[in-house]
Amino acid sequence: MTQPIDIPVSKIEILKSELPKNCWTQDIDIIAPHLTEWRDKYFGKTPLMLTPRCTQDVSDAVKLCAEHRISIMPQGGNTGLVGGNTPMGEVLITLKHMTRIREINTTANSLIVEAGAVLQNVLDAADAENRKFPMTLSSQGSCTVGGVLSTNAGGNHVLKYGTTKELVFGVEAVLPNGDIFNGLTNLRKDNTGYDLNRLFLGAEGTLGIITAASLKLFPKPKYVQRALIGLDSVEAAISLLEDFRAGGRLAMFEVMPAIGYHAVIDGFDSIRDPFDTSYAWYLLCDWEVESEAEGMTLAENILGKAFEAKKVLDAVIAQNETQAADILSIREHMSAGQKFLGGSVKHDITVPIDKIPEFFRLADAKMQEVVPGCRPVGFGHFGDGNIHYNIAQPEGADKKEFLANWDALSQPIFDICDALGGSISAEHGIGTMKFDDLAQRASPTKYALLKAIKRAIDPERIMNPRVMV
Repeated sequence: MTQPIDIPVSKIEILKSELPKNCWTQDIDIIAPHLTEWRDKYFGKTPLMLTPRCTQDVSDAVKLCAEHRISIMPQGGNTGLVGGNTPMGEVLITLKHMTRIREINTTANSLIVEAGAVLQNVLDAADAENRKFPMTLSSQGSCTVGGVLSTNAGGNHVLKYGTTKELVFGVEAVLPNGDIFNGLTNLRKDNTGYDLNRLFLGAEGTLGIITAASLKLFPKPKYVQRALIGLDSVEAAISLLEDFRAGGRLAMFEVMPAIGYHAVIDGFDSIRDPFDTSYAWYLLCDWEVESEAEGMTLAENILGKAFEAKKVLDAVIAQNETQAADILSIREHMSAGQKFLGGSVKHDITVPIDKIPEFFRLADAKMQEVVPGCRPVGFGHFGDGNIHYNIAQPEGADKKEFLANWDALSQPIFDICDALGGSISAEHGIGTMKFDDLAQRASPTKYALLKAIKRAIDPERIMNPRVMV
C-alpha cells in the first residue's frame, strides 16, 4: 500500500512566499471539495492547493516543488474512481482556472484546449462547428480534459472511435523538473522518434502535468438512431454485436442487467421505463447514419432479423430526440442508481469480447461463494469488452461490514480476468486502489519498464508519487 506524504511546514511557506498569491490557497472551504471523491470512499488532505492561471504558472510552481522535493498531486474534475486524484499530504494542483479553447481548425479537424476545461464544453464547442469529439462519459459535465487524458478514459464510443489515446494529436505538459513539453500539433503523420505525447496519456499525472491538448474532431453524424432492446442473456447481447456493427455505423453498444436497470427506474422519478415487461438484460445501441429515414430503416431491418432469430425479446426504436435522450438517461444513471442498492464493491475490467459470457458465469458464481446473497451488477461497454462489474451488498446487510470484503471480492475477479486474457483496469486507471495489484500481476518485464520510465522522467518522484508505480 502507498503511504501518506508529510511535507514540512517550512517548505510550504517557501511556496507561499515565492508564488503569486492568486496561484495558491489554504482556505479550508475552497479546498474541501477537492479532498473527497464522489462515492465517499477516499478522504484526503493537503497542506496547500495550487491554482495556476496559465502554463507558465504551472511551470514556475513545479520548478519550486522540484527544487525543494515537494510532492505534487494534479487533479482534474475530481471524478476519478481509483484514488489517484485524492491527495494524502501532497501539494494539490488544480487547473480549474485553465479552461480556454485556444483554437478550432475545421480543415484539420482539430481543437486545442487547456486541460482544466470541462469535457462538456469541448463537446459543445465541437458541435457548434458541426464537428464531433467522440468522448462521452456520464461525468462529462464535471470531468476535465486533463483528467480524461491522464486516465485514458474510454466512454461510450470506443467501439467506433477508440479510447482517448486514439483521439489526441498531442499534448502540452509540464515535466517534473518544471520544463514545458510542447507536443501540440494537428499532424496526422510525424515519424520523428518515440511518440512522447502518448507517454502522458494514461500516466495518471505520474510523468508530468498535462496543461493543454490538441484533440481530434470528426464530421458530425447527420443523424443518430438509438434503440433499447430487451434480452434474456449476456450471450444474446454478444451474438447481436456482429450483425449490429455491419457497415461501420454502430457507435454505441451498452449492456445493462435488470438489477441495475430497475435501480435507476425505481430510484429516479424523472426516468421512465419504456417497456411494459421486465427483461433479464437490456441493450442500448446507436447507429450513426445519413438521415432519419435511413436510421429507422436500418434499425427495423436489423431488429427484424434479430426477432426472427429469437435473439431479441422486445425493442424500442427512438422516434425523436426526446425519446432518444430519455433512453440514454437510463444508461447515464447506472452508476448513481447503484447507491439505492446500498454498499457496492466496484470493478472496471476488460476481457476479450468473446469471453464476456464466460466471465459472467465464472464471476457471478465466485461472488456468491465469497459473500452469499451479494448482487452482481455487471454493465457497460460490452462492444469493446469493458465491464463495470460491481457487487451490491446483500439485501438488508450492513453496508460497512459488506465493504470490508472489498479485497476478498476483488482478487477473485482479477484472477478471472487474468485467466481470460483480460485487464484489471479498462478505463479508470490504477491510482492507489490498484497500486499493489499492478505490481503483483503485471509481467516482470512490463513492470520494470514502467518503473524505468518513471525514474527517467521523474527521478525524485515529485509527481503523484503514491500512484501507479
